[in-house]
Amino acid sequence: MPRVATRAAGRRAPGRAPALSPAPEAADGTAADLQAADSSAAVREPSSGRGRDLSPTGAGMSAVRGGANLAAGSVVSRLTGFVRSAIIVAALGTGLFADGYNVANTVPNILYILLVGGALNSVLVPELVRAARRDRDGGAAYTDRLVTAVCCLLLALTAVTVAGAPWIVSAYAHFEGPQRELTVTLARYCLPQIFFYGLFALLSEVLNARGRPGPAAWTPILNNVVVIAVFAGYLKIAHGANDAGEVDADQVRLLGIGTTLGIAVQALTLWPYLRAAGVRLRPRFDWRGHGLGAPLRMAGWAVALVAVSQVAYWLTTRLATTVAERADRAGIGHGVGYTAYANAQLLWIVPHGIITVSLATMLMPRISRAAAEGDRGQVWAYVARGLCFNALAIVPCAFFFLALGPQLTAVVFQHGATSAADTRAMGLMLCAFAPGLVAYSAGYLIQKGHFALQDPRVPRRATVTTAVAGSVLSVAAYLLMPLAWAVTAMAGAYSAAQVIGLRHPAARFRRALKDVDAAPVLKVHVAVTLAAGTAAGASFLLARFTARVWSDGPLASGLVLLGATAVFAALVVPTALRLMRRPDARGGRRRARGRSK
Repeated sequence: MPRVATRAAGRRAPGRAPALSPAPEAADGTAADLQAADSSAAVREPSSGRGRDLSPTGAGMSAVRGGANLAAGSVVSRLTGFVRSAIIVAALGTGLFADGYNVANTVPNILYILLVGGALNSVLVPELVRAARRDRDGGAAYTDRLVTAVCCLLLALTAVTVAGAPWIVSAYAHFEGPQRELTVTLARYCLPQIFFYGLFALLSEVLNARGRPGPAAWTPILNNVVVIAVFAGYLKIAHGANDAGEVDADQVRLLGIGTTLGIAVQALTLWPYLRAAGVRLRPRFDWRGHGLGAPLRMAGWAVALVAVSQVAYWLTTRLATTVAERADRAGIGHGVGYTAYANAQLLWIVPHGIITVSLATMLMPRISRAAAEGDRGQVWAYVARGLCFNALAIVPCAFFFLALGPQLTAVVFQHGATSAADTRAMGLMLCAFAPGLVAYSAGYLIQKGHFALQDPRVPRRATVTTAVAGSVLSVAAYLLMPLAWAVTAMAGAYSAAQVIGLRHPAARFRRALKDVDAAPVLKVHVAVTLAAGTAAGASFLLARFTARVWSDGPLASGLVLLGATAVFAALVVPTALRLMRRPDARGGRRRARGRSK
């Protein structure tokens, strides 16, 4: 799903294309939306900040309140997203049936991002802000034309993909027989989501352009509620059916239409907020001669770059579903395929969505203003502050996942059709994902700095580097690892790719700011790493000891997790509080100012 963030209007450097960056996590927390967040590369135009009051009593407080609102929406969405994910896994398990559903539900998101989403967010949507400033009617007519044109494109794309569902499924999964027929049927029910994904993106950005991003942060909760109700109904009528040969047509129809209904509710709920913002959309087909041609022609490169990331995701999906089929034939059991990978990744992204994205939302207007004023030292001060405060939360979360992954996945997912072996496989994948969390979140903040400096080349290169590294390492994992460990190794490959992709943006950002002193930021990361590493070791030993006393199960895992979390917090929180009081953790502003310009 497209990300929700406050957009500030500004100008690009002459002759430069808009920059691509990883979008933040999807608000509803689905695995499909997570991949979009990882690779959609939605473009945000940095604000010049000219004339904007960023004092504590001016727009600065407004930005803080806006960031807090987005963070609160993300937290509530994640909580309902956990319930949604848990009930889906409880209903479908982690075997081939679950893989078929997840492929069918993910494909619409992939195709939307690949064919429409990247261009929509990167090229077309910023024109709304320009039109609002340029046109006498405040951009009303331009908005009508843009929404009409995009809706027509989305309808055409949806019709084509529904007709081509069998070929699309074959491209993403090597399923045969009843499993393939089931996945194709589910895909036909789910592919109309393309239209509603696009409509949600478009309407939310119209609201953003009018300074009202809040509703789009909260309406995904309705999507979660609808899907929870659908799968609760399925659990009641299916009686444990979780195989392609056990479900009937009505049950498949319930899952497919119900999932699409959730996205439709999410999108259509924005309509009343548009009217409250004074937007009265009307269909307009007089597209020629009104400024739509140039942005549409510029969209081609955005689609091409998004395709690079999507190839990497397609490859992972194809390899993971192939592993699941081979493991099923070999009698290895469930929990080693695409569904386990997607659910582990879903848990992994949560701290980034709640902490890093909220920090970036609050800091970006200040970073942009400092960049526009030529105060590069102040740019570094704000980015360094974000990196330090981000580290205080993200580094412990990464170690927490590394030490307690199986216990966490047992608490969240070990219900209904999901066994202890399934959740253990997910937990080990979460452990493999864990090291990449720090690099992923730090890279997100550093790319915000590149946007403010209006250097789009670095994020583009980072996207390509990460995608290529992840693809190569995933293929190596598939070829070299045993079936039971292949997808876990792919999670490790994704994590390693994030670390590889961070190196170039970090080095270029430091050079762009004339080699500012990064030592304070590194010291904070090292201090938190030592504290979190010690806590992780103690928590892991506690979990291993108590696991011998209690049998497997979500209740026992929850008690272990509770005790280990207390140990973890007792060792990490004092260090974090001390670092928060140090100047280094507040961004090293004095050091940075001495190096500005």
